[in-house]
Amino acid sequence: MRKINGYLFIPYILWMLLFVVIPVILLIYFSMIDIHGHFNLDNYKQIMTTKYFRMIWDSIMYATAITIMTLCISYPAAYFIRISKYQSLWLLILIIPTWINLLLKTYAFIGLFSHDGIINRILYGLHLPKLELLFTVPAFLIVASYIYIPFMILPIFNSMKDIPNNLLQASSDLGASRLIIFRKVIAPLTKRGVLTGVQVTFIPALSLFMITRLIAGNKVINMGTAIEEQFLVIQNYGMGSTIALFLILFMAFVLIITNTKNTIVKG
Repeated sequence: MRKINGYLFIPYILWMLLFVVIPVILLIYFSMIDIHGHFNLDNYKQIMTTKYFRMIWDSIMYATAITIMTLCISYPAAYFIRISKYQSLWLLILIIPTWINLLLKTYAFIGLFSHDGIINRILYGLHLPKLELLFTVPAFLIVASYIYIPFMILPIFNSMKDIPNNLLQASSDLGASRLIIFRKVIAPLTKRGVLTGVQVTFIPALSLFMITRLIAGNKVINMGTAIEEQFLVIQNYGMGSTIALFLILFMAFVLIITNTKNTIVKG
């Protein structure tokens, strides 16, 4: 039986080697090659300049804003679903948009935010001035938050679902107000779900590039758009690999921090 289990593990090892280990090794290799194909460490010197530090800082700030906006919407929504009699229906409504291609959803928002889009048509019908919504930072934050809301709600909802009802009833019977019940019971027991939601929102938000181009134009530059520009426009594979490598290291750092907090919560 142990031999069979060992053989079953082989596809996973091959998958990790082909699509994780080897790509990372290639990134390390290309990060040490400049645009002229010479082997040096100039790419690492460049990424330590003020220009790239500002880009990295902006990426972190945008990802943080997206995560906070998503959390502020998702936490009350998860609580509403938990207490609802129609949990399955609400979860289905929540999951269905994730089946739609990301590009299609982005173009749908272009139809909403454009100069002749639905929102401006409504404003025009109300005799109000049109707004320049497309190619702005707020539009980018709204679209990105919308996309990640399901991934934030689900882990929080799963944490709330595991809270026994008799625990909440006992807290209420002992005279605790709703605010105290939330602060002393619900919030601590949903920390794991919140941290998981932060992981699956903050980490991908660092490397967004398609939404930044279509929704924000050139007004949002983060690590994702920088990598895309280096690989596809400038064709400086060395610098693109360096930024991608730094992004992977930062993602690993975020995972370690949030997993450490998860361990503390479990304890």
